[in-house]
Amino acid sequence: MRGSDARSGSLFSYVDLEQRVPAKHPLRVIKGIVDDVLTSLDGEFERLYEGTGRQSIAPERLLRASLLQAFYSVRSERQLMEQIDYNLLFRWFVGLGIDDPVWDHSTFSKNRDRLFDADVAAKFLEAVLRHRKVKQFLSDDHFSVDGTLVEAWASLKSFRAKDGSDEPPSAGRNGERDFHGEKRKNDTHESATDPDAKLFRKGDGQPAKLCFIGHALMENRSGLVVQAHLSQASGTAEREAAIRMINWRSPGSERRITLGADKGYDAAAFVEELRRMVVTPHIARNDAVTKSGKRRRSAVDARTTRHAGYAISQRVRKRVEEVFGWAKTVAGLAKTKLRGTERNAFKFTFTMAAYNLIRMPRLLAAA
Repeated sequence: MRGSDARSGSLFSYVDLEQRVPAKHPLRVIKGIVDDVLTSLDGEFERLYEGTGRQSIAPERLLRASLLQAFYSVRSERQLMEQIDYNLLFRWFVGLGIDDPVWDHSTFSKNRDRLFDADVAAKFLEAVLRHRKVKQFLSDDHFSVDGTLVEAWASLKSFRAKDGSDEPPSAGRNGERDFHGEKRKNDTHESATDPDAKLFRKGDGQPAKLCFIGHALMENRSGLVVQAHLSQASGTAEREAAIRMINWRSPGSERRITLGADKGYDAAAFVEELRRMVVTPHIARNDAVTKSGKRRRSAVDARTTRHAGYAISQRVRKRVEEVFGWAKTVAGLAKTKLRGTERNAFKFTFTMAAYNLIRMPRLLAAA
């Protein structure tokens, strides 16, 4: 029998959002962890706000909405507010009732900016790792580190001489700018759009871009990120960030751990520093032949490579690329939409926490 297409409208509607979300929906597991984490950060949030004045958007709702933006590849805050307005799942996760009004996108962005100054993303990531459901999957002995380029929200045309000696782009919305044959360096040039972005390329044959470098320290048992950092792009930024993140994990500790990394970390000074910190450098050997015809001498010798654990670390360390792949293809980090190191550091660290959370339903189901 053919069904009816007549609209069954009514004056009143009683919708229970809790019943509309399936019992086995993955967001239920994530929301339980997120609610516990945000409750533990209540004291931190209390210090961010004055006791008087007009009420702002609750920081808990700001962070829940930002997680949805990463989970579902929402391109902008304007589109995020639109989704929350008519998507019952989004309303349930954020904590809005069916009749609660949704904020204007500019109000949401301005309230979120308050969190940039308080290092909330790093505290949120740390609280996620402390949660009882997450902590059971973490390793205390074996880690991997890597970095990835995060393209800045600035074009190459904005990379101008600091003394103003170069020719400006021609008039118009997208004016011509001929910079071929011109030597441009970070010492003499900077972006007029985002001065913190640096011109950098990952390797030979790769294009130079205005970018930052995001760094992640991953534990090897489950592939979860335990530390995240974003810095200005430079040739030594990855090794400096690795020392900083490892030192945060075990300051002055005598317990030996291992650290897997690619050939870019094979530098004598870096390996010596790791050994001083009681860290075994499971770093890929860089003994390639140089342009002069000489073979490069690796800082990692047979004391490390002879053990079976070295081969395991070299295999597992590549999983950190899964983190960066998800962050760029799903969470929108292929090209950042924020300016400045501080804001982008917040975005990168928060995205790493979102990656840990999106992994939890499957890890808990498998356990």
